[in-house]
This record gives sequence, structure tokens and C-alpha cells, in this order.
Amino acid sequence: MERLFIIKIGGQIIDDEIKLSSFLKNFSSVNGKKILVHGGGKLATRLAEKLEIKQTLMDGRRITDGETLKIVTMVYAGYINKNIVAQLQGHRVNAIGLTGADGNAILAHKRQHPAIDYGFAGDIDAINTEFISDLLEKNMTIVLAPVTHDRKGQLLNTNADTIAQEVAKGLSGNYEVTLIYSFEKSGVLLDADDDRTVIKEINPDSYQQLKSEQKIFAGMIPKLDNAFAALNSGVKKVIIGKAESLNQLIEGTTGTTIIIH
Repeated sequence: MERLFIIKIGGQIIDDEIKLSSFLKNFSSVNGKKILVHGGGKLATRLAEKLEIKQTLMDGRRITDGETLKIVTMVYAGYINKNIVAQLQGHRVNAIGLTGADGNAILAHKRQHPAIDYGFAGDIDAINTEFISDLLEKNMTIVLAPVTHDRKGQLLNTNADTIAQEVAKGLSGNYEVTLIYSFEKSGVLLDADDDRTVIKEINPDSYQQLKSEQKIFAGMIPKLDNAFAALNSGVKKVIIGKAESLNQLIEGTTGTTIIIH
């Protein structure tokens, strides 16, 4: 089975032109089939402030009202996505930028919650694996923005980590998938402020122990939950680590590797 790298880039890397440029150069050197899933960085928040559109976060997630949806679509699916695609083309990587609406790539529904209205936030229902595989087989490198749709004409703001996980799961029947969450930290850390405290390997037992001892930074828990969900659904390997060390993450010499046995 052919290898496929699905790499999620997020955190502060998106906001740093130099770091993003360096990451994309390294990403371009990755051999074989690859998909890049990107977050939004802080640009959408800064634009909303300039336009005086109030932003509300609930449990770290953006409440996406109608005006905010316009902004995240412009920023995520527009500027950030196409800037990444253009830079990859500059490295002779034939990239194509997509949202979940393009080619019906990712079908979602508006998040339902008994107490909180998240607005136009989307939870994923299905991945169009045939469409995505067709592009990969044409040697296209896919760049996915964190915007999906409900097949009824409504765009939805969707968590990029979850998109990476669901796409990895969906394609694991066609490819040997390695899922990499890359950001500004060196991996899962025992001390969030000390990059030297990387946990090299986490399995389900050690994960539960680390959580019970409150040794994992709360913002990392959704990433780890996504990682285990991916592994339990056929993804071959999940790695979490520093974006600038992408080649070393792929080689397995740095970062945190998540395993299920």
C-alpha cells in the first residue's frame, strides 16, 4: 500500500511568515503523496477586531456567527490557503487549495449542543475519499482549509485538527497513512514552557495516567483524542511535534509518537 502523509500545520506558525516559508520548503521536500491541512492563525481575529465584529470563544472554540463566518472564509479559504498554494508552486509542488465544499470533499452538519449555540461551526459527517484519491493519483498535493459545508448551501467553520483526523481515517483504506500534527512546540510536553520535556511515546495507558495526574496541558487533550481515534480507525502512525523539524518528525527522531499497543 502506498504511503500518504497528512500534515496539519497550525498554531503560531501560520502567523510567522519566516517560519511558514521554512516549513513549506521542508514540506515540499517530502517524497510521495501528501496533504496539508492548515488552521487559521490569528489573522481572522485581527481582521474581526478591525471591522469591530465581536469574537466569542467557548472552551477554546470560536463561536461562528454569520459575520464571523464571512471573515473566516475570506481568511482561511482565501488568503491563507492561496498563499500556501502559491508558495508550494514556487517550490515546484503542484498544489491545489480546497475547502470541504469543493468537489464535495468534506460533508458536515451544524454543531448541535444542548446549552451552547456555536453558530456556523461544523462537525464532520463524511469524507469524499474517491474525489481526494483521484487528485492524489494525479500527483496533486492537496491543501485543505478548515471550512466545510452541509450540502444544503451552508458553509461551516470546522476544526482543522478534526479535519486532519477525519481525512486520515477516510483515506486509511487506500493508503498507508501517517498523520502529523505540527505546530510551535517540540511535541507533547510534561512542562508546557520547556521544550526539553518532550514525551517520546504515548500509549492509551500512559495517556490515561498522564491525564489523571494532570500532567498534560489542557489544549493538547483534543489533539491526543484525535490521534487515538485515528489510530483506532486504521491510520498507521500519528506524530506530534515542531513544524520546523518536519523532516525529523517523519524520520521518527523527534516529537511525540502516539501508539495503541
